[in-house]
Amino acid sequence: MTVAPPIPYADRPYPLMRVLGYRPVEWREGFARIEMPIDPDVHVNGLGIPHGGTYATVLDTACAFAGTWREPPAPRVGAMTLSLNLNFVGLPAGRLLIAEGRRTGGGASTFFAEGELRDELGALVATASAVMRYTRPRPTAAGTPPEGAA
Repeated sequence: MTVAPPIPYADRPYPLMRVLGYRPVEWREGFARIEMPIDPDVHVNGLGIPHGGTYATVLDTACAFAGTWREPPAPRVGAMTLSLNLNFVGLPAGRLLIAEGRRTGGGASTFFAEGELRDELGALVATASAVMRYTRPRPTAAGTPPEGAA
């Protein structure tokens, strides 16, 4: 029986996750789901609608996670975005954004992913395609990878 590794940052979000309020909720081979409640005091632009940058952030994160799942006990890897293309296709009707990323191909150093952003009611908000490069955690001053590094 395969045991899935813990979802990175689910219990200890990094600073941007804390500020914007998004979190990973599902992670498996080639797939990741990120959720973010829409906070009118944080995510809304001058037009009163969620800012496109928030869409980009959660889609970028979902695409990166989708390509970095590893079967335990393989060491974790991270991803750096080389290219992210977004299409803004609608407005959310609900109050929760759900980004799903899927790895679509790649090789030893780069991978490709696609993502969709919907609300909890199913309204399609944005789509994305990404090119990512695999990364390794950088050592801390003590020479060990930072805790939770992806």
